[in-house]
Amino acid sequence: MDYIYASNRPWAINTFLEARSYLMGNWLLVTNTNDLLRAVDATKPKYIFFPHWSELVPAELTQTYDCVCFHMTDVPYGRGGSPLQNLIKRGVRVTKLTALKMEEKMDAGPVYKKDELNLAGSAEEIFIRMTKLAITQIQYIVENDPKPISQSNEKYESFKRRSPADSEIKDEHSIEELFDQIRMLDATGYPRAFLNKNGFNFEFSNASFSDGDAIDAHVKITKLKTE
Repeated sequence: MDYIYASNRPWAINTFLEARSYLMGNWLLVTNTNDLLRAVDATKPKYIFFPHWSELVPAELTQTYDCVCFHMTDVPYGRGGSPLQNLIKRGVRVTKLTALKMEEKMDAGPVYKKDELNLAGSAEEIFIRMTKLAITQIQYIVENDPKPISQSNEKYESFKRRSPADSEIKDEHSIEELFDQIRMLDATGYPRAFLNKNGFNFEFSNASFSDGDAIDAHVKITKLKTE
């Protein structure tokens, strides 16, 4: 049986390569839409899995194949964009990773599996933890071919996708909130938490608590461009 693993984030690709040897079936790794379409034409896969995929999945695929994505909330709560950042902003410390069938409406498809996911650490650490959990869910789906269960709308709440401007430090009222603002954006390819002052941009990463009431962090300082 043929399967496709589609991802364009380094942590998701590395985790898959480590797990590939024990996953049942024949696997293809793709990292962009053109390669995805070619792989689908060549293999006609049983499932296509999308952990950390940032490109639009063509409707022709979701309508023809069992396409599975992984959403970091206990859906129907938290459908929509930027789930990690929206959860941390709301003070959530433990969530669910949901493996669900992709349909036309975002994050509204039936659910294959849900598992608990801890949100401690930097965004990249969480994404690595999430991907390892997604691999166990993939293994379960491949080995058991479960029928996904439709979502109810009892706890429906959608999240708004964040923009790079939302990374600015401005609404934090405690040391804990400031720490969360830095860590939730600290991942490869994400706009880091930043502060603009006196003509300079201060960009923060690698944050940790020092003595319980202070933050140690790496700060990159660049001069703001003037028109």
